[in-house]
Parts: sequence; C-alpha cells; structure tokens
Amino acid sequence: MIEGLPALYIFMLSAFTGYEVISRVPVILHTPLMSGSNFVHGIVLVGAMIAMGKADGVLELSIGFIAVIMAAGNAVGGYVATVRMLEMFHTSKKQGAK
Repeated sequence: MIEGLPALYIFMLSAFTGYEVISRVPVILHTPLMSGSNFVHGIVLVGAMIAMGKADGVLELSIGFIAVIMAAGNAVGGYVATVRMLEMFHTSKKQGAK
C-alpha cells in the first residue's frame, strides 16, 4: 500500500494532469467529456461503498459514509448538469407553427 510522500506525490501529479487536460478541452467536446466523467464518478461511488463495507471503527464508518454521500451527490449532479446542457440543444416547437 502506498503511504506518505509517494501518495501525496501521486495525488499532486494527478491533480495537475487533470487540470491541464480539462483546461484544454474545446467547448464543443464538453458534453461528451461530462458523460465520461459521470462514468468515473460512478466508479468512485462503488469504491466508496467498498471502502465503507471494510471499515472497522466508528471513525472509519463515518468517513466512509461521508464519502458515499459525496460521491453519490457528485454523480447525480453530473447527470443533472449533462441533461440541462443537452436540453439547450433542443429546438423549441411553437404551437401552431408548421
């Protein structure tokens, strides 16, 4: 298991890489990218549930519960945002128009 400085180093590298990749995405690709990130958030939710299932103490259960709630909120919020973005591309049909 990774502990201490190597874990911090991996976290910092992944955060920097994620920021660089996301900041260079064109606006037209945002919706497909959002769908992919929603998939990743679902995997994070499953990981949080597995971690909570293996928790032993009250503190570990509390942290796991918070992780599950936050991951679920993140996944649901991502899908809501994607649906709202896709609704912007629908044409409105007026009553009586041919």
